[in-house]
Amino acid sequence: MIAVSAPIRRQSLWLGLMALGLFSAGVYQQAAIGFDSRFVLFAQEMLRHGPTVFPTTYGQPYADYSALSTLFIWVLSLPFGQVNSLSAWLPSAIAGAVIVTLMYRLLAPYSPRWALLSIALMLMTNTFVTEVRAVSQDLMLAAIAFAVFYLGYAADHFSAPRRWLLIFALLLLGFAVRGPIGLVVPTGMLCSYWLLNRQWQRLFGFGLTAAVLLAASVGTLLWLAESRGGPLFMQDVVRMQFLGRMDGSEGVSGSLYYFTGSLGNYALAYPLALLVLAAVWLPHQRQAGPALRLLQYCTAAALIVMVGLSIPQAKKARYLLPMLPMAAIIAAYPFQVAGGRVFVWLRGLMQGVWLLTPCVLIGVLLYAHRRFPEQLTSITSMLIILAALQVIALATLFRPRWRAQTLAFCAVLALWSVYILVFEPVERRLYDTQTFSRAAFALVQNDPAPLVLHGMGKDAKAIKFMVNIDEDLQPLFTESIQELEQLQLPAWLMMDARDYRALQGTPFAAVPPVLSGRFDKDDYVLLHLNPPSQMPSP
Repeated sequence: MIAVSAPIRRQSLWLGLMALGLFSAGVYQQAAIGFDSRFVLFAQEMLRHGPTVFPTTYGQPYADYSALSTLFIWVLSLPFGQVNSLSAWLPSAIAGAVIVTLMYRLLAPYSPRWALLSIALMLMTNTFVTEVRAVSQDLMLAAIAFAVFYLGYAADHFSAPRRWLLIFALLLLGFAVRGPIGLVVPTGMLCSYWLLNRQWQRLFGFGLTAAVLLAASVGTLLWLAESRGGPLFMQDVVRMQFLGRMDGSEGVSGSLYYFTGSLGNYALAYPLALLVLAAVWLPHQRQAGPALRLLQYCTAAALIVMVGLSIPQAKKARYLLPMLPMAAIIAAYPFQVAGGRVFVWLRGLMQGVWLLTPCVLIGVLLYAHRRFPEQLTSITSMLIILAALQVIALATLFRPRWRAQTLAFCAVLALWSVYILVFEPVERRLYDTQTFSRAAFALVQNDPAPLVLHGMGKDAKAIKFMVNIDEDLQPLFTESIQELEQLQLPAWLMMDARDYRALQGTPFAAVPPVLSGRFDKDDYVLLHLNPPSQMPSP
C-alpha cells in the first residue's frame, strides 16, 4: 500500500487550477446559444424571483430537471447581478478541473507520465471539449462519479481513510444534479471495483444502502413535485425524468449506440482504449502489478457505465461522460509499461498523432478559410500559433525524456486554441439569437401589443428568444393558420421566414415584415398585425 505524497497533492491542485483557467479562457459576455439557452433562462428567472425546488420557464415549474445545477449558476451570477456565460459555464469548468485533479492523484503514485498523458487524452476528446465549455449536468455527474470511484480506491491503496459519509453525500449530490441516473452511475462504478476485488460484504452493503437512498430520493422528489405543482406536475416529472428516458421518447435509441458511436464521439481516448485492452490480453503481452490491476478496475467501471446506460432507450453522446476518464486512463497505459512490442507500437502511434496535430489543424483551417471566407475572415494569428506549436513539437523529438508529455501538451494547446479562438466565435455567429431577439423586443416595447411566437415551440425555439429578454414576458404561441386567425389584434408576430412564405393566400401574407434577420441559423421575420379594418387585402 502506498500513499499520495504531499508533492503529488500540490501538483494535482496546480494542474486543476490550470485546467480551470483553460476551461474558462475567454468566457464572460458570450451570448447563450443552443442547449445552454434553457439553463441560462432557468437561472435568469431564478435571479428575478428567487430560488425554487424546480427551475421555471415563463414563470411555471419545469419538470425535466431539479434546480440544483440552476442554483449553482444563480449563486455564481449574484456578484454580477446578471447571468453571463462565465457564471453559466463555471460549474462545468469546475467539474472538469476536479476530474483533472483526481486523475492525477489516482495515477501519479504509479507514474506521473501516465497521469499527465491520461489527462491530455481526455482534454483532446471532442465531447469533453464541447461540454466543459457549456452548461453540462453530465460533466458534473462525471466528476461526482469519478470522485466516488477515487475515494473507494484510495481507501484500499493509498492509506486514505474510508470516507463513507462523503461518498453517500456525493451520491445524493449526483441525484440532485442528474436525477436517478446521477445516483445509479457512481454506485455502479464503485460496486464494479468491489466486485473485481470480491469484497462481497462491502458490495452488497453499499449496494443496498444506495438502493435505499435512491428510493428515498425518488420519494422526496415526487413529494416536492406534487407540493410545487400538484398531481399533474408530478406526473410530468415521472414522465420526463423516468419514463421518457426509458422508453426512448428522448434521445437516440439502439442498444449498441454507445459502443459504436463512441468511436467518434469519444475519439481518441475510446478507440485507443480498445486497442490497449486488446494488447493487454495478447498472450505475449501479459503484464502484472498494481498498475495493471488499476487498469482492470477502470475497465470494469467504464464497462458498467456503458452497459448500464445502454438499458434505457434514450441515448445521447454526452450521457456517457462518466466513462471518459476511465477510457483516457486505459488509452495512456502503454506509457506506464516498459516492454512489449505492441505497447511500443501504440506509444509511437499516439506520439505521431500528437506530433502532427498542429500541422493537421493548419491544413483544416486553410481549407475551411477557402470554403467559407465570409465566416473565417482572419486566421493569420491562429496559423502563427499553430506553426509555433509545430516547431516546438518537432524540436521535442530530440529530447526523449519529455517527448511524449511535450508532444501531448502541444497537441492539447493546438486543439484548444482552434476551438476557443476560431470554432466558438464562428459557431456563435452562425447560431446567434441575441441580435434579432433584442431588435424585435425593442420594436414591441415601442408599440406595446401581445407578442405571438408562431411555430417556434414553447420548449424549443421560443426558449432561445426568451433567454435574450431581460424581463418576464408571457408570449402567445400558435402552430396553425387557424390559430393565427383567432388572434386578438393588434399583435406582433414572429416566425420563420419559411412559415411566412407558407401564409400565401391569407391576409397575413400581405403584411410586410417590419424586421428581418438571422435567428439560430435561420431567417426570421417580425410582423405587426393590425385590426381587420386596417389589414391589407390578400
